[in-house]
Amino acid sequence: MRRRVLLLAAVLALAPACGKKSDDGTAPVAAGSLPALSIKDDSPELMLTWIDDKGDTHVVIHPADVPAAGRSLVRVVVADREAGTRDLFYVADLTKKRGDGSYDTTTMRRRAWEDEIEKRRGAYLAKVAPPPQPSGSAGADRPPPAHDQGKVTVIIYGASWCGPCHQAADYLKKKGVAYVMKDIEETPGAASEMREKLKSAGRSGGSIPVIDVRGQLIVGFSPQAVDRALAKAAAGTAL
Repeated sequence: MRRRVLLLAAVLALAPACGKKSDDGTAPVAAGSLPALSIKDDSPELMLTWIDDKGDTHVVIHPADVPAAGRSLVRVVVADREAGTRDLFYVADLTKKRGDGSYDTTTMRRRAWEDEIEKRRGAYLAKVAPPPQPSGSAGADRPPPAHDQGKVTVIIYGASWCGPCHQAADYLKKKGVAYVMKDIEETPGAASEMREKLKSAGRSGGSIPVIDVRGQLIVGFSPQAVDRALAKAAAGTAL
């Protein structure tokens, strides 16, 4: 009995100290939510992704670089935080600034983010897609032009949730072109490497994928732009 009393006294003595422990980022959070995060216009080490009306994603560094059309739903990644890079994302509404100049973030599941991209892309394609051609029409099912690209290795900077990134990879695969996919969220150093290349090319940001064809940077996926870059690389006119 005496041992029980001493043990209870020790637990009670420790209780106040445990209650004062500061949050070091390891405390568990409620299922389906991330730890609280607020950002400001001058917050460092941000990677902000917004979606345009075509369903293309664009990556910028500062909240001020997000245009009005994309400010209501912006994905937020902080360089020194792992939280927000896996199945749960931070998203912010940059149209709502608090009195102290900060923007609050909420939690969004990866699948919901991808669904929003697909919804916008589908709506845009429905508006601009030409009427379907009969299967025997000229140009139907015509394979892409072939290039002798055996010695070219293309780098794709993208992310797992980015549809155009996978489209670019599939297109290169069909053409027999070797490529390396660098996930700017998962591959160490990929995001900074991409930013440095964009900076050297005189660009501060843009949509992903960013495709590097032997020094030629293509922002976003365009089969025609990829073909032109591959042709220059094959001819030895690219860096």
